[in-house]
Amino acid sequence: MGGSAVLGALIGSFLNVVIHRVPAGQSVVHPPSACPGCGTRIRPYDNIPIVSWLVLRGRCRDCSEPISPRYPLIEAGTSLAFALVAAWMLSPLSPAGAVVEAAGALGLLAGALMLVAYLWLAAVSIALTAIDLETHRLPNVIVLPGYAVAAIGLGVPAILAGDLERLGIMAAGSGILFIAYAIMAVAWPGGMGMGDVKLAGVLGAFLGFSGWAALAVGAFGAFILGGLVSIALLLLKRVSRKGGIPFGPWMIAGSWVGLVLGASIAASYLSLFGIELV
Repeated sequence: MGGSAVLGALIGSFLNVVIHRVPAGQSVVHPPSACPGCGTRIRPYDNIPIVSWLVLRGRCRDCSEPISPRYPLIEAGTSLAFALVAAWMLSPLSPAGAVVEAAGALGLLAGALMLVAYLWLAAVSIALTAIDLETHRLPNVIVLPGYAVAAIGLGVPAILAGDLERLGIMAAGSGILFIAYAIMAVAWPGGMGMGDVKLAGVLGAFLGFSGWAALAVGAFGAFILGGLVSIALLLLKRVSRKGGIPFGPWMIAGSWVGLVLGASIAASYLSLFGIELV
């Protein structure tokens, strides 16, 4: 878990660059990071995740320009997310164990592919949430690679495990959510955008890989979470009815609820009606 946390902090540092540059259409690799105040290039020892911000007390070493606390928060949040994903994959709540076992001699490869896929999802969840909240956009350059990540990171392990049913639910989940969001985008153009539609297909694939229960809970969870938060913000007068609250963060949050707790929530709900989840 410690290694995952360290990797997460490093990835979080890169996500800060992504969050800042991608919406502006800038390259994430060139030029090197520099202080926006004085233009001085960030020294390697001033670019250590979390630690450098604390040592510098949130200011540029050269001009004392304030450095947003968002930077260490993204780094720390990604570090925690990576550690939690690694722990979840080893738990009975994750489908990873069953897939690895079914893959037999190729289980190690299947497990590695799934770990990369879920860590990728954790990273882009943080990046897309920050970008959507700030710009009301879900950039294609971040969202669209998710289809390839899901196909390779989850689809290939399902094939290695000979689990064609899981592969089918994964494909169905992607298609169902993509079509459902596309219909909502056409019917409600001010509330849904094509970025939401494209993201829905990616999240549907991840949810479908975990089964129908995860897919249902993740899909409905987005609307429940988004609705509750929107109502609270309206009551607190933090936004107006026409304020355009981005929906991407709630799609992502709902999906993680579905992935981690979908089966448990679905079983508890169905038990109220005397139905046992198989």
